[in-house]
Amino acid sequence: MKNIVVLVSGGGTNLQALIDAEKRGEITGGKITCVISSKADAYALERAKNNGINTRTLIRKDYPDVVSYSKAMLDILNEERADLVVYAGFMTILDECVCKAYPNRMMNVHPALIPSFCGKGFYGLHVHEAVLEKGVKVSGATVHFVTEVCDGGPIILQDTVRVENDDTPETLQRRIMENVEWKLLPKAVSLFCQDRITVKDGRAYIQE
Repeated sequence: MKNIVVLVSGGGTNLQALIDAEKRGEITGGKITCVISSKADAYALERAKNNGINTRTLIRKDYPDVVSYSKAMLDILNEERADLVVYAGFMTILDECVCKAYPNRMMNVHPALIPSFCGKGFYGLHVHEAVLEKGVKVSGATVHFVTEVCDGGPIILQDTVRVENDDTPETLQRRIMENVEWKLLPKAVSLFCQDRITVKDGRAYIQE
C-alpha cells in the first residue's frame, strides 16, 4: 500500500475528490496518509481532519527563501515516507531539490491542455481568462509529473470540455473542475499506485 501525501494551500476541492475516490474504492494500492498545507487557515486541512487524515502545516513566510522552505518540505516528505506526492491546489513554488528527490513521484493537475496556457503566471482564473481571450473551442485539464520546469513534466492524462460562447472564467473553471480535474486526478493517482505508469524519454506511458 503506497503512502500518498497531498500538498494544499486553499479550499481543497481536488483533495476532496481524492478523498471521495478513495472512499469509493477507486484508488487501488494507495492511501492518503498525510495532508501538508502551506497556509495555516486552508480549509483543505478541515477536509483532511474530517476524514481522519493526518495534517501538517509548513508556512512559507516562516522561511527566508525557497531553498530553506523546500528542504524543510523534503524533510517532512521523508518523515511521512511518501511514495507519491500530489499537488492539489498547492500554490507555493518548491526548489528543484524536492522533485529531484522524488523523480516521477510528484504529480500535479493543471486546468488547461498542456503545452497550451501553462507555465509561470498561468494559475487559477488566469488560465481560463487566457483561454477565453484566445477564443479556443476546447479546454480541459492535464495531470502531469512535476519537474523543475513549471508545468513541464511528463503528461500522464488529459481530457477536454467544450468552451461555450457565453462562458466566463468562473463557469469554465467550474466545468473543468467537475468534469475533468476531479475525475482525472484520482485516476492518475490510482494508476501510479498500481505501478502502471512508466516514463521513458520524457514521456509517460500507461500500461493497460
